Amino acid sequence: MTQQELEKYLWGAAKVLRGTIDAGDYKQYIFPLLFFKRICDVYEEEYEKALNESGGDIEYASFSEHHHFIVPPESHWNKIREITTNVGLAIQNSMRDIEKANPDSLSGIFGDASWTNKERLSDATLINLVEHFSQHKLNLANVADDKLGNAYEYLIKEFADDSGHTAAEFYTNRTVVKLMTMIMDPKPGESVYDPTCGSGGLLLNCALHLRDEGKEYRTLKLYGQEINLITSAIARMNMFMHGIEEFSIIRGDTLAQPAFLENDTLKKFNVILANPPYSIKAWDRKSFENDPYGRNLWGTPPQGCADYAFQQHIQKSLNVKNGRSISLWPHGVLFRDSESEMRRKMIEEDLVECVISLGPNLFYNSSMTSCLLITNNNKKTNRKGKVLFIQAVNEIRNEKTISYLDPHHIERIHKAYLNFKDEDTFSAIIKNETILEDKNVRLSVQLFVKEDKIIEKSFDLLLNDWEKSSISLTKSMNELFKTLAND
Repeated sequence: MTQQELEKYLWGAAKVLRGTIDAGDYKQYIFPLLFFKRICDVYEEEYEKALNESGGDIEYASFSEHHHFIVPPESHWNKIREITTNVGLAIQNSMRDIEKANPDSLSGIFGDASWTNKERLSDATLINLVEHFSQHKLNLANVADDKLGNAYEYLIKEFADDSGHTAAEFYTNRTVVKLMTMIMDPKPGESVYDPTCGSGGLLLNCALHLRDEGKEYRTLKLYGQEINLITSAIARMNMFMHGIEEFSIIRGDTLAQPAFLENDTLKKFNVILANPPYSIKAWDRKSFENDPYGRNLWGTPPQGCADYAFQQHIQKSLNVKNGRSISLWPHGVLFRDSESEMRRKMIEEDLVECVISLGPNLFYNSSMTSCLLITNNNKKTNRKGKVLFIQAVNEIRNEKTISYLDPHHIERIHKAYLNFKDEDTFSAIIKNETILEDKNVRLSVQLFVKEDKIIEKSFDLLLNDWEKSSISLTKSMNELFKTLAND
């Protein structure tokens, strides 16, 4: 199969389910079934290879060292195809048996979908779904890791497009992911962490970034935590589908119970990339006030918005000597008054290296403008005591309800970050002292050209200008309507 044929074949599984369950639930069933089929086909392929090598020795071909994963004979895909009643129960039992046979790598990976609820998925529907997947072999000879991994990413995007509001919880705009990865530029052997990893796109792209550059990507140490069970399972499957096996993704609440600890404190990482859930209201603020891991470095965020709880978790998890981070946020983190003191301390400690304003519609099902906040525990000498602001709101391609960064947009933003220079209407270097002169310590900058100098405009001033222009426009329109009425 070509890449396009593979993607069409996999998307066909969603068509089997269309009308029976909500689009937002497709991922709970299709991803586990796809992974189940892949495991079984690869196991069969490895079994045949070992059988040929041994001259037909069945016991030899069954040895675990010849297989990526163990598939018990009664739990194989082919056995499922023989079932015509209580199909969901058979699928569920087979998946659990495979998890038990591979406790170190696959425990819990198939999620907790309700396979036995016949009101949601009848035997007939499940039989159709199984037969759809059975049309092609998904072994390594027929579908290489790269090809299947790309198709898997395609499915994630299609489910995000199809499911609307549920998309943000497991999918980050891949063009933004590309930019974030290029800016962080992970090196072989480094540790990379995403505290709210969703389907694992940020972590995965760090490995693929190194591989595409011809560097040793298998030495990269990948760590992620995700609160949603099915989404964390999808992240793990995503890694395996791309042929990456050295990683640790753990399900759990990062703020309440951080998963990665060393000597009773937070594990430190070289690189952190994150797109945390924004403006969370239901979080344990009281516990954060007396956080046992010391994450309230700059203070305790308001109950109605946990954004800076995540940002402080990121900072506390960075390697003290060379840790660097990039996080994707709505613009509010740059100017909300309730968080001004935390921003002040962040600037006073000279942690912020760059702020990049991005355009609207880069979040799924939201028109909010977004920004990238970049921190660095080891700024280069020429960057100390300064923050680079990049105004890239216009570097964007709008498409229906979602926007994208095209390659030339990514290249321009990335180049500006690397150059760390003033560029009319696009980038400006502002000293920390200048930022701190603003009592609210706002980190949003609008760049204009005036007498060959780049000047700043505060958010309040911009809002005031916008309101004035809106009033003027309304007045003009009313006068126009009166004139037309008189005619």
